[in-house]
Amino acid sequence: MLRLRAMFCLTVPTDAAWVAFAMRDVDAVLRDHAHCEMKAASNALSLAARHPASVALVRALTDVAREEIDHFQRVLAILERRAIELGTPEVDTYAAELRRAASALPRDPALCALVDRLLVGALIEARSCERFKLLVEALAHRDEPELSALYKELFAAEARHYRTFVDLANDAAGGDTARVAARLARLADLEGAIVGRLADTSSAPRTTMHG
Repeated sequence: MLRLRAMFCLTVPTDAAWVAFAMRDVDAVLRDHAHCEMKAASNALSLAARHPASVALVRALTDVAREEIDHFQRVLAILERRAIELGTPEVDTYAAELRRAASALPRDPALCALVDRLLVGALIEARSCERFKLLVEALAHRDEPELSALYKELFAAEARHYRTFVDLANDAAGGDTARVAARLARLADLEGAIVGRLADTSSAPRTTMHG
């Protein structure tokens, strides 16, 4: 797991209690996961709509959105087979706090606001990727072949999305990869602090992909 965190610049690992709690209520995790996929697609489309000048950016982000919608539909199909209602989404405290923290961080005058938006997206994808890997490992001990196969595939997809967001941030910064890497490291510190705080302040781990 250390290698995975280093690959994605994550500074704090998910608490092991989250995995144990998730395995006690897989259906709740699936409901939240479905909503996360829809939100991810919406975020990618929103970024594309706000920055139409770059065809490459729009194409990459709409490709991500298309894949996220496909993931949503696949998780939704599993919910239907399990006779589980999708329900309304919980407040994504993690994502909201990460975006607020990024907005409060003093801007690098050499980087446009889009860079931070893309790097926040990259970190959310990285955290999802880490948690999908944890779910794959936990599901290996249960008779859930459909879920195990799904999360193995989505682990790889989230890794690609992470790389896409970082590459787009580098493009938006005019190829200044060193400055983008430094900014990502600062944002990753904020992300790690949020993950640690949510784990410390929750009375019990939540059955959410990020919280």
